[in-house]
Amino acid sequence: MTPSFQDRLHALQSTQEALLAQTNRKQDLGNGIYDRYEFPILTAAHAPLTWRYDLNKQTNPFLLERIALNAVFNAGAMKWHDKYVLVARVEGADRKSFFAVAESPNGIDNFRFWEYPIDLPETTDPDTNVYDMRLTAHEDGWVYGTFCTERRDPAASAADQSAAVASCGIARTKDLVTWERLADLKTNSAQQRNVVLHAEFVDGKYAFYTRPQDGFIEAGTGGGIGFGLSESIEQAEVQEEVLIDRKQYHTVYEVKNGLGPAPIKTEKGWLHLAHGVRNTAAGLRYVLYMFLTDLHEITRITHKPGGYFLAPEGDERIGDVSNVVFSNGWITDEDGQVFIYYGSSDTRMHVATSTVEKLLDYVQNTPADHFTSHSSVQAIQTLINQNKALGELTTASLADANNQ
Repeated sequence: MTPSFQDRLHALQSTQEALLAQTNRKQDLGNGIYDRYEFPILTAAHAPLTWRYDLNKQTNPFLLERIALNAVFNAGAMKWHDKYVLVARVEGADRKSFFAVAESPNGIDNFRFWEYPIDLPETTDPDTNVYDMRLTAHEDGWVYGTFCTERRDPAASAADQSAAVASCGIARTKDLVTWERLADLKTNSAQQRNVVLHAEFVDGKYAFYTRPQDGFIEAGTGGGIGFGLSESIEQAEVQEEVLIDRKQYHTVYEVKNGLGPAPIKTEKGWLHLAHGVRNTAAGLRYVLYMFLTDLHEITRITHKPGGYFLAPEGDERIGDVSNVVFSNGWITDEDGQVFIYYGSSDTRMHVATSTVEKLLDYVQNTPADHFTSHSSVQAIQTLINQNKALGELTTASLADANNQ
């Protein structure tokens, strides 16, 4: 028997409320660098019922879903009025993405979307799709969102309906509700994705981390995290891009790489979180990695651990675009705790927590990649010998500890 309108409505409301109020729990042990959590923090099911259902019994007697949402992922992040706020990428069943604000009192659970999604203004050349916003609270007093704006490639043939051109869109706000759309960033690169605005002026100019690409998917002769300056933000233009972190053969960033959120300023330098892409027999694999740049020469990398920092695990590996983690948002509290927000497989949002102190330790003291199998073995041998010299991790001492 078909449930009544009121019964179905009650079931929808109670099921969603249980999801929104669910307590998140740290996973056991981990690697010591960060803590993962048991549940995703945002999914399509977290979206308000008022976005998806016509709740009028007269016009929707069967209480059918009118606007279906497919996924929620790749969120920018910031602290806002003592709340942990995400500007998430919400993707509809129609493949169009838009931005929406969700907030939490503690940063790890109870995320709830604001009443309306963001009504992002268009430029004179309307976007077909927008996604992956980075948030930057700039020293000029504005909060900026830099995001990918996608339009069909005008040079493509009628037979090719997948060719696209990606650019960096820029918008700014004072309240996260009303946004002013600025002109798209201009560079000399054919396409731009994953552009991040630095939080401080550099030589009196606006500073951008870029990712130059030859094509929409392929990095081509580009590839790497770039950096450039612009005199203006209203008509932003980077005339010279300097690559500060290039793609590299047989690494986790061999196909392409790009910066995640804006870097964290520390007394030891600028902490960067980036994504790296490599190719496998199963397709592209996205992971996160980190590096540190000099506090004053912000384009000079001082430390860069080898390998990935965070990769998809378990259910994170499954989704619309599998085997992917991607981050474009993190939050640092005054006590040094860091909330790392990441999307998995273009489907859902997660959080991992660490501290500035731990992340600096990880970045500064983890061996760098020297790009050969032999050097990897040497790094392990060095660690083994250091541990043997301590005299605390021999088989005998471990046996003694187990017998106590």
